[in-house]
Amino acid sequence: MYTVAVRRNFIAQHYLIGGNWGPENEKHSHHYQLELQLDGTRLDEYNYLVDIVAIEAALDRLVETYRDRMLNDLPEFQGVNPSIELFSRYLCAALDREILAPNIQRVTVRLWENETAWAAYQVER
Repeated sequence: MYTVAVRRNFIAQHYLIGGNWGPENEKHSHHYQLELQLDGTRLDEYNYLVDIVAIEAALDRLVETYRDRMLNDLPEFQGVNPSIELFSRYLCAALDREILAPNIQRVTVRLWENETAWAAYQVER
């Protein structure tokens, strides 16, 4: 299987709700690293799995909707805990809708919230 991956960094803020997580219950920032991984078994007529320039453009558009934002204030996080797991699912779903290459079989988003902690979400096509 072929794999192509691209990363983007951005900073966003949030606070956790629904439990007692100490400082995490207060507004704070994370320097997120979003890694998009695309997998498929065949290349296109140009011997690409998918055009990296198209991936970068999709990532840039998506990241700009979250960069320097308070996640709790966004409609998708209203009334829910803005966990890294949930955030990775939202990002993966958005990128799955945007990247339309027919030979992609799996879309994975890995979202790092610091140097040691990440969550991932994966969609099979």
